[in-house]
Amino acid sequence: MIHIFKKGTDLSKPTLVLFHGTGGNEHDLLPLAEMLSPGSSVLGVRGNVLENGMPRFFRRLAEGIFDEEDLIFRTRETKGFLEEAAGRYGFDAGNLVAVGYSNGANIAGSLLFHYKDIFRFAVLLHPMVPLRGLKLPSLEGVSVFIGAGTNDPIIPSTETRELESLLQGAGAEVTAHWGNQGHRLSAAEAEAARHWLEQKMASQHN
Repeated sequence: MIHIFKKGTDLSKPTLVLFHGTGGNEHDLLPLAEMLSPGSSVLGVRGNVLENGMPRFFRRLAEGIFDEEDLIFRTRETKGFLEEAAGRYGFDAGNLVAVGYSNGANIAGSLLFHYKDIFRFAVLLHPMVPLRGLKLPSLEGVSVFIGAGTNDPIIPSTETRELESLLQGAGAEVTAHWGNQGHRLSAAEAEAARHWLEQKMASQHN
């Protein structure tokens, strides 16, 4: 997968894995990563699927309707890539934070839905429920931040709450932050995520 890796200055911190939104690339969320966890190593990943020339992490059949077969295939492919990247760059695959926006939040969510212990923390910004009818692995010890918009034109609030309850049902600790910037990533949302992650990482060291 096309990607960028930036080695951090503080290797005790988790590595942030960045998943862009539709039409984005591996550089899009670098400023956000720098804000969320200064000093962390960062792996920015570009989705392998093109929709009208725009990179995505998996195909969709229509707005809000995922190609589930492709989603499962791409989820597996992304997991393989993360393992390979950990070997290549020497970061700890057991200490990763997923940071995903929109389509990127959906692939990160799908990784959580499929694999136990893949991420220690996940920052899902404007995610949807990636798949339904799946038995989730145990997410005990995993903390998830969901950034959502009360007036998001793409994602109804019922979808966000369903995702929250599915993750909680699997044992994850979920914090939802609601804003009213539609589907856009707002400064307030990024700041809330930064504060949340800082607290999570601090409590882990105590």
